[in-house]
Amino acid sequence: MTRLNCSQCHTTLDCNVNDINACWCNQLPAILPLEESATSCLCPQCTLNEINAYLAHIYTQPIKAQIEFAKKFRGNDHLIEGLDYTMQSGYMVFSKWYFLKRGTCCKNGCKNCPYG
Repeated sequence: MTRLNCSQCHTTLDCNVNDINACWCNQLPAILPLEESATSCLCPQCTLNEINAYLAHIYTQPIKAQIEFAKKFRGNDHLIEGLDYTMQSGYMVFSKWYFLKRGTCCKNGCKNCPYG
């Protein structure tokens, strides 16, 4: 385990560079493209911010392209707060990303549903 600082917000974090499968970041989906210029780790919050910023760009594409991008992440049922849902007034509110990963509309008029 290596202790370092987030390259964006400078928060202290633990990186398990010797066993990447045991690192906290391995629980996040591999959405972000790898940047050759990246030289250091980000903390969980900055990583989620980067993923959501990248997804915001994906959401500007036609819905078919969004669905195609999300398709490879469908098998992952592990929900991540700040990515798949947010808590609002004690309720779990699913994100657009969650619905794209699911791949279908349930026709219940859900907030953030990209299909309707």
